[in-house]
Amino acid sequence: MSDTNIQQQINDINSKLDRVLEYVNDQKLKRDMVDDLLADLSIIGKDAYQSTVDELDKQNIEIDPDEVRILLIKLIKNMNNFSVILNMFESMMDLSKDLAPLTKEMAIEVIYKLNEFEQKGYFEFFKALTQVLDNVVTNYTKEDVELLAENIVTILDTVKSLTQPDMLHAINNAVAIYKDLDPVNVPEYSVWRAIRELSSPELKKGIGFILTYLKGLSKEQLKVK
Repeated sequence: MSDTNIQQQINDINSKLDRVLEYVNDQKLKRDMVDDLLADLSIIGKDAYQSTVDELDKQNIEIDPDEVRILLIKLIKNMNNFSVILNMFESMMDLSKDLAPLTKEMAIEVIYKLNEFEQKGYFEFFKALTQVLDNVVTNYTKEDVELLAENIVTILDTVKSLTQPDMLHAINNAVAIYKDLDPVNVPEYSVWRAIRELSSPELKKGIGFILTYLKGLSKEQLKVK
């Protein structure tokens, strides 16, 4: 083997040794840093432990080591459950971020709609309606309301019948005729004049209407009985 080859091998060995020494020094520095960190954490932990013990002693709180151990075991056993909860929380946060623009638009739309209702007088209407309800509650008993509930169908049927066009027309005619009457200057009728009026077509038709109505009303009363 030539001197050149030997020198080359020696140089390679020296280079490798340098790298090994550099690695060892790095490991030593890291180990020293870890040792220093552990020492600092140990001091901090001791201080925190002592502070906790002092505070618990001031509050007259006693900790059972067995209970602490059981709690730690439960925490460790439920790590997967905690992970699931955290994942759900993250999903909810992501969902809230996605819904934030939509929620903002909905809130603006609600504000505009409330302003529209206020401009149209809805709130004043409901305020007056609450006064109506208050008067109903004040002037009617529970039994009155129960009777109303039992007869609400009949009442609505009556209202429905009254709101039919022919019925409204008849009521309107009756009101118009009564409006044209002068209750102060009502003409006087003698017996003979009244008898003569009974022969008029209008009065005959009126009497026929009244008798027909009374006859029909009597039939309905007999059905109810």
